Amino acid sequence: MSITAAIMVGILMGIVFGFALEKSRVFEPGMIVGQMQLRNFIMLKVFLSAVATGAVVLAVLNGFGFVKLQPKATLYAADLVGGLLLGAGIALSGACPGTTLAQVGVGYKDALFTLLGGLFGAVAFSYMQPWLDRELIGSGPKLIFTDLAGLSYWQGALSLAGILIIALFLLERARSWRNELGNNLDGDSRLESRHLLAAQIELRVTRKQL
Repeated sequence: MSITAAIMVGILMGIVFGFALEKSRVFEPGMIVGQMQLRNFIMLKVFLSAVATGAVVLAVLNGFGFVKLQPKATLYAADLVGGLLLGAGIALSGACPGTTLAQVGVGYKDALFTLLGGLFGAVAFSYMQPWLDRELIGSGPKLIFTDLAGLSYWQGALSLAGILIIALFLLERARSWRNELGNNLDGDSRLESRHLLAAQIELRVTRKQL
């Protein structure tokens, strides 16, 4: 694939991803914080759906030889620490690297500070990476999860997609997105308490009238 074709494909995929992100409302800070608080699971469902779809697409493309896998080094400690730092940042800012751009696009002013902080962190990491690789991160083998299971990539990818589809079905049965997609998505548990208090007051007034 030429560079021009790769750029065009990337732009097309970005448009599709942005459209799906906006329609699912996953970019909204309240939706993100609600997921981090385990108060709604719409964000998890969308991301797991993306992983399942990506696994199927990569399985097909790799199986027919259109793309080659380029695994990165396996660094469990670095992944664990980095994941915790990223999760803490998402919970505090109500945004993740992808959704920050969507928030800027729809007019969230505080997202500009999140974007600037992310750019600053990326630049700082680029300068610190040689030292981090040498002193803390180190190096590891380049593994794919199918290597550990002794399967070909397409078999493992399709198996993963099937497991995720089943998990999504069960999660949707337990927590329907129609019930979770409402006004109480600002990530503030006090809002739910206020709604409960208002309902209790209304009930008392009704009892007195009777």
